[in-house]
Amino acid sequence: MTTVAYLFDTDAISELLGPRPLRPYLDWLKTIPRDAQFTSAVTVGELFKGAYRSAAKQRHLKNIEERVLPAVTTLPYDVSTARVFGKIRADLERSGNILPDADLQIAATALYHDLELVTGNLRHFVRIPDLRLNHILAESRTAD
Repeated sequence: MTTVAYLFDTDAISELLGPRPLRPYLDWLKTIPRDAQFTSAVTVGELFKGAYRSAAKQRHLKNIEERVLPAVTTLPYDVSTARVFGKIRADLERSGNILPDADLQIAATALYHDLELVTGNLRHFVRIPDLRLNHILAESRTAD
């Protein structure tokens, strides 16, 4: 039996750091083995950007360092991933679809490493061919 591994998008991690994370999402996450939980260096960069913009900067930085980084494996944005990004970006541009580079870099990371992307931002990511999406966060938001 093959175990599915997951790449967590920025909103999927941010949800866990909020004051009241969605219960269905939390319950699902408890069933996922630690070695099947990944995020992208791009996502970590977005988390740091949000922390540095926040009035509660120190609290957010501490959460990233002490709660997020130890809890998931961070995958690099390297040349192999950049190649996938370039292909996705070129293909989407040809079809008139423009998405933020950070989203495409995160998607490229998931595709390159054959991971299912956990995100609540389905409307962006559904445009990317062959990207496997996990809908638990979006479904938890509508159930709450």
